[in-house]
Amino acid sequence: MDRSAIEWTDATWNPVTGCTKVSPGCANCYAEAITLRFGLGGRFLPGMSSIELHPARLSLPHKWKAPRHVFVNSMSDLFHENVPFEFIERVFEVMAETSRHTFQILTKRHQRLQSLAPHLDWPSNVWMGVSVESQYWADRRIPILSEVPAQVRFLSVEPLLKPVDLSPYLGSLHWVIVGGESGVRARPIDLEWVRRIREDCEEAKVPFFFKQWGGRTSKAGGRELDGRTHDDMPTYWESPSSSLVAANAPS
Repeated sequence: MDRSAIEWTDATWNPVTGCTKVSPGCANCYAEAITLRFGLGGRFLPGMSSIELHPARLSLPHKWKAPRHVFVNSMSDLFHENVPFEFIERVFEVMAETSRHTFQILTKRHQRLQSLAPHLDWPSNVWMGVSVESQYWADRRIPILSEVPAQVRFLSVEPLLKPVDLSPYLGSLHWVIVGGESGVRARPIDLEWVRRIREDCEEAKVPFFFKQWGGRTSKAGGRELDGRTHDDMPTYWESPSSSLVAANAPS
């Protein structure tokens, strides 16, 4: 199992690697940087085929005895157009077979998610999320996510590049993650953008997790929001390895 440094999960599972950039949030993709650094594939540019399926990795969750929260395809997008439906279906079958784990899936490909979701079985241990970086993409991706019959529907608002009003959508969501962009070319995040999302989540009683300010160091760094560090804010987690807080678990 690949232990993860991502604060909102325990481990990663990559039955697919490679991707293609589809929106501004992809510009400084960390997965592309890792892929290039370690010679694992090519750039994630349109017209370049970087998707690779790894059938041998499908059995990995069966080997993990202790329950884990598992981020599926941290190095790709399960709903990429070059991933065959039959392979996606097999990933879902493995997740259903290993119900001791909780699987977290993120996509930027809302249109393919919309077309395939009705044809997939959604076990209760599968959480589905979309990534949004601006209001433009929030208005396109979140309404489609709200139709997906997942036990938990969540957002990764990372990298947050512009102010976003999530209030029209919070009634259909169970969790919101917010973060700035990491890396030497990180684009700036504004304190007030984060405060607004947090306040809207608090009003709607939707758990909120502030991941990082971004930049060269990807940690929150203790910077405060209205006198509270990110560790003081209501989140879906008691700690990264704990079970869900019962009061916030969706019915």
